[in-house]
Amino acid sequence: MKLKRVFFDLDGTLTDSMPGITKGVQYALKHYGIHVDDLSVLKPFVGPPLFDSFKRYYNFSDKDANDAIYVFREYYDVKGWMDNAPFDGVEDMLKTLKEAGLELYVATSKPEETAKKVLEYFQLTEYFKFIGGASMDEARVNKDDVIRYVLEENCISEEEKPSVIMVGDREHDVKGAARNGLPCIGAVYGYGSADELTEAGAVALANTVADLHTL
Repeated sequence: MKLKRVFFDLDGTLTDSMPGITKGVQYALKHYGIHVDDLSVLKPFVGPPLFDSFKRYYNFSDKDANDAIYVFREYYDVKGWMDNAPFDGVEDMLKTLKEAGLELYVATSKPEETAKKVLEYFQLTEYFKFIGGASMDEARVNKDDVIRYVLEENCISEEEKPSVIMVGDREHDVKGAARNGLPCIGAVYGYGSADELTEAGAVALANTVADLHTL
């Protein structure tokens, strides 16, 4: 079946959101008496669900991880979300793909309301048929759940899945796509490495947005 639909991750795939996210994590950690001066140390937080990252990297309990997300939002929802920019070439790529007849979607672990706000701010909303993200109550946050939600909300059947491909920069994108029966292109220019994406099962790698455009 011919490719008809492209699902895009947001952070690290369409936009360079690392400054705002790492500053938000720094703000949340400070609330718990953890001081991190080098923001590059917090780069692994960009992409995966924050709940998982607080637990994995700082051994937070479930309660503290959930509470830390709300502290993070105190910073991020006010100013951190604007400390962000589309990667060079992203808008041209989206415009060309849409003009070629492809349907474009967003599937992100960022809260859906925030994702819509970011894309509206950078005037990219018009390129997408649907913008899907995590629910504010964290009930839908894992990438496989978000992708399933986008598929269901757009009535994309099992028979139509061969017309869909995912694009993301972390292993969570690749594995989440696979759990929904979709292939995934790894965006190496984002926050994951080529090794991470290849080991997760990416069907192809894009070192730049231009590479992704070509693929």
